[in-house]
Amino acid sequence: MDAESLNQHVQREVTSDPLSETTDWLDDGNKFHQPGWQVALWAIAYSLIILVSVTGNVTVIWIILAHRRMRTVTNYFIVNLAFSDVFIATFNTFINFVYALYNGWYFGLGYCRFQNFFPITAMFSSIYSMTAIAVDRCMAIIHPLKPRLSSTSTKGLIALIWIIAVLLAFPQCYYSVTHFYYPRTVCMVDWPDSYGGTSQLSYQYTVIVLIYLLPLLVMLVTYSLVGCTLWGAHIPGEASDHYHNQITSKRKVVKMMIVVVTTFAFCWLPYHVYFILGTFNSEIYKKWYIQQVYLAIFWLAMSSTMYNPIIYCCLNQRFRAGFRHAFAWCPFVKLSEEDKMEFQHMRTFRVTMTRSHRQEVSIKTSNTLNINKEPAEPEGYAAIQIKKLSDTTLTDHTH
Repeated sequence: MDAESLNQHVQREVTSDPLSETTDWLDDGNKFHQPGWQVALWAIAYSLIILVSVTGNVTVIWIILAHRRMRTVTNYFIVNLAFSDVFIATFNTFINFVYALYNGWYFGLGYCRFQNFFPITAMFSSIYSMTAIAVDRCMAIIHPLKPRLSSTSTKGLIALIWIIAVLLAFPQCYYSVTHFYYPRTVCMVDWPDSYGGTSQLSYQYTVIVLIYLLPLLVMLVTYSLVGCTLWGAHIPGEASDHYHNQITSKRKVVKMMIVVVTTFAFCWLPYHVYFILGTFNSEIYKKWYIQQVYLAIFWLAMSSTMYNPIIYCCLNQRFRAGFRHAFAWCPFVKLSEEDKMEFQHMRTFRVTMTRSHRQEVSIKTSNTLNINKEPAEPEGYAAIQIKKLSDTTLTDHTH
């Protein structure tokens, strides 16, 4: 989130700049001026976020949408998460970096409204996509026989998440204004009462609860239940290899999503703490070192948009194969035969199993008088079971 995040994240959470929480500094000129080499280093750091986030998340979206095997309920939420991260990195990171660096708004009232509105919307969508994944994993593992979300229901839930996100962020957009304080213009949220009043504080704490504390609490509970089920239950010694593989696969998927959630929580915690402290003591915004502190905190928060593709690539074999497909044109990326077959393997295996089973049924039918033969399973049973297994996990090849 954030342009006011500079100005009053928690108070107007996302698009201004802590340095403009008060306007006293405007009377003295820009006392936060930095030397050129320092500005260059910060620019490189923030550019890295944009480059890695956009490239990685767009690739994740392509891997899922371009390959039928990847279009699962969980992966649809991952697409929504990647989409939100791309837009945060594209429309929020650079603009707020410039605003925090120069303490002046150069982008007009329209973009001021957008910058105070969109980051909260995208953040809400991101965190609740993770929450939806956690709940879906919990239901699939703890209650495997209950019906799962359909593709249509999943898309409807994603649409609902965005609608709620828009409603939550609307006050920030509605009250956004630009003010000129010689020699600079600032973008801020002009609440009905004064800064630090009831409206601003109520909204600020509501946003923190809804886009950080509540979803993290839900994910803590759901993943704790999943952990107790997957790691607490005893696996019978005589269990089949298929059962062992299924449990191992589910554990790896859950581990991957826990890493994603933990990374998100870690990256955004300093940001929220920073603005909460500022609510109780606005004098911190006048310290000579505060700009460097804010740029570091804001960089860490924005960097959360670039880690997920890296996590998927490191911890999931199918995503790793997808990234190799996407970057096969790079001279240092080698696409193996296993990678080439990765997204075709399930279909080929299912066809092979079905044909093999048809032959077995045919043999058994021709030998109906042989009492030693066990009854054949319904035709296509193996394919159905394999499909069910593939639908209950994010992927079955996770390292």
